[in-house]
Amino acid sequence: MTAPSVGPPRAPTEREALRRLARLLPGPPEGEVWFGDDAAVVATRTGGDDARARLLLTTDTLVGGIDADFALTTLADFGWKALAVNLSDIAAMGGTPGHALVSVVGLGPDGLEELYGGLLQAAHQYCCPVVGGDLSAGPCLVVTVAITGWVKAGAVLRQGARPGDGIWVTGPLGASAAGLRVLRLAHQSAGPGGRPTSLLQGLTPTEQSLATAHARPRPALAEGRAARQAGATAMTDVSDGLGVDLGWIADASGVGFELATVPMAPGASLAEAMGGGEDFVLVFTAPSAGRVEEAFAGLAAPTRIGTCVADPGRRLLDGAPLPAAGWEHWL
Repeated sequence: MTAPSVGPPRAPTEREALRRLARLLPGPPEGEVWFGDDAAVVATRTGGDDARARLLLTTDTLVGGIDADFALTTLADFGWKALAVNLSDIAAMGGTPGHALVSVVGLGPDGLEELYGGLLQAAHQYCCPVVGGDLSAGPCLVVTVAITGWVKAGAVLRQGARPGDGIWVTGPLGASAAGLRVLRLAHQSAGPGGRPTSLLQGLTPTEQSLATAHARPRPALAEGRAARQAGATAMTDVSDGLGVDLGWIADASGVGFELATVPMAPGASLAEAMGGGEDFVLVFTAPSAGRVEEAFAGLAAPTRIGTCVADPGRRLLDGAPLPAAGWEHWL
């Protein structure tokens, strides 16, 4: 009798690793969140008028060659993105950024200057100064950013959505994935000598907009604060794809959802909008359309895409089961 063939062990997913870590880490005191959301939420311990204020803490690591293709985007773009993805976590809590620490592995002085050129542009635009960090040698480029932030009261978590709540997104979806597609095609056309800085030449305005959305994502900080003011019951940013990230809210809140529409960026496909990820718009739930409209006065109006329902297993798009799409992190 022939023994069954056994392939290599499957790499664990990020979700599996997080579940195991959650069993090891201590639980937070009441009113704080230490693990499992876009950012940690801790008390400031100041008392007085600021007793309800909360400190936000978040960190993210980007790896060259995995989180960026330097045939398509520059080191300056990578620096911008390293800060922007962390700022998006602060936005997803309805908060305001404070300060950043940046650690870089595997980059010499010339590369550091280029990386920091983009990073400091983002820091200036979003009022989040870089106040320190660390440098180290290593076999590949790794950039880790940690950011503080704050929220006066009531950070918006992934859990808290209720049946009947509306579901909104703060912008169109699919731009980043479509931009990656556009840049890859431009690189193929340019040939081996093509440089990232020249790839935008010859693209249409729509294609240039998509490429920029991929290279330099924009965290929705003002929109996150508006959603909190509108009474958002749950919120996260769309980093892994709408289906995956809305699934985080549904899982944490014990609800399902029915989606009627998905706003797509011009030039993006439905597959890119649903599963492309790295759009960094916000998806949030809230009970009152009137409060949402009022809170977003002066900002681009969010789009209501659906409604939360009581059955956690009910996840539909236009009446059909939501297609499996989105980025899964393998470790």
